[in-house]
Amino acid sequence: MKQSIIISKNLQQELTIAISECEHDKIFVVLDENTERACWPLIASFLCLRGAKTITIPAGDTHKDLQSIAHVWKELSANGATRHSLLINLGGGMVTDLGGFAASTFKRGINFINIPTTLLAMVDASVGGKTGINFNGLKNEIGVFSEAHTVILSTLFLKTLDRENILSGYAEMLKHSLIADEATWSETLLLADSLPLTDSRCDYLSRQTAGECSDRNNQSEQSGINASQFSALSSQLKKSVEVKERIVTEDPKETGLRKALNLGHTAGHAFESFAMQQGRPVLHGYAVAYGLVCELWLSAVKCGFPTDKLRQTVSLIRENYGQMAITCDDYPALINLMRHDKKNRDGIINFTLLSDIGDIRINQSVTDEDIRQSLDFYREG
Repeated sequence: MKQSIIISKNLQQELTIAISECEHDKIFVVLDENTERACWPLIASFLCLRGAKTITIPAGDTHKDLQSIAHVWKELSANGATRHSLLINLGGGMVTDLGGFAASTFKRGINFINIPTTLLAMVDASVGGKTGINFNGLKNEIGVFSEAHTVILSTLFLKTLDRENILSGYAEMLKHSLIADEATWSETLLLADSLPLTDSRCDYLSRQTAGECSDRNNQSEQSGINASQFSALSSQLKKSVEVKERIVTEDPKETGLRKALNLGHTAGHAFESFAMQQGRPVLHGYAVAYGLVCELWLSAVKCGFPTDKLRQTVSLIRENYGQMAITCDDYPALINLMRHDKKNRDGIINFTLLSDIGDIRINQSVTDEDIRQSLDFYREG
């Protein structure tokens, strides 16, 4: 059964209906420490959640691991969860990934509902049926395809986000626009001009260097989005989700077209895993933004992607996201991490590239030298 994706207008009513559609004897809610504080109070009084048992895990992608998944399984077991219980995941992509994996494997699978609370999770992690955890220093190494019964996207939670998490989600929206069409891409670029994004760069990168980053809600100042900005973001969010939903519907198990969604991610996951190994983790969207710089350069060199659109997109990324500090000495480690990407076959690194906006080229093989040159281009900024 295809999962239901709801752009929320009345969260309590929609959640009540979603729960009623799932046979359940008990309800459990997975949260992380940040969403327990910032988001759970917004829905805890809902009648449909009366008697629900909360399960809290540590915040941050470094905790999307075996220890956290085991904690969720233990809490489910200790509190009498059965094959007929229901799990609700309230949080960012880390929570929806891990919680979805926990639900998909406990008692060989129980129903779950995703309520993403970050912009990134709304446009990416909560839609499409990918669940999992990090393992052995690699992103999403263990997991399964398993769709939530319902995904409820409520812009109510966007008001709890700081600028860094707005930026993290915006990177995935930018990726969706690149694989969609020129009109969506232009609208997404214009959205950046209307949002308070650039203020966060220096503070975030200084904390990232010190290893203080996490996937968080409301942990520092909030985004300060005004009413018109909030409306523009909400409208573009809907379009971005529709891009991913269309692609996932056509290719649910990533055998062809769905690989378009990997634009920016082969290099991006390498940046993300490398930063994690160095003890200075970056938000997923930041890593995707860095990966887009490399992969749009490869697109221009290998597939003829227009250089003016390359410059325009990369300029926006560099202005808002800065750079992760790497040197030439780090290239072998980054290339090795790219070899672990799940899209690869027979040790050959495959990229999703573009010949133009919306003109997708999947399964593009490039040489190590090409990758080194793309990393040189990344560092030029």
